[in-house]
Amino acid sequence: MTTATWNGVVIAESDDIVTVEGNAYFPRDSVRDDVLRPSEKHTVCSWKGTASYFTLEVDGQQNPDAAWYYPEPEDAAREITDRVAFWRGVEVR
Repeated sequence: MTTATWNGVVIAESDDIVTVEGNAYFPRDSVRDDVLRPSEKHTVCSWKGTASYFTLEVDGQQNPDAAWYYPEPEDAAREITDRVAFWRGVEVR
């Protein structure tokens, strides 16, 4: 079981992980909705498409733009459709 933990709290957990460029992408339904806050941040990857972000909020503390996903990934990245990855201090094990 792979878990994503931030601020001492497990925010995602799954046996179904897709790894792309060293990042673990969790199925969206394995990520806790109650810790995700919408973000205005977007970035563009030449082969994956446009990424959108979430800010994490756990016990009143926020980790801005610490989760990302591709709402409409390019064909080359279709394996990460409906998946979320983490960074900025989120521990994935």
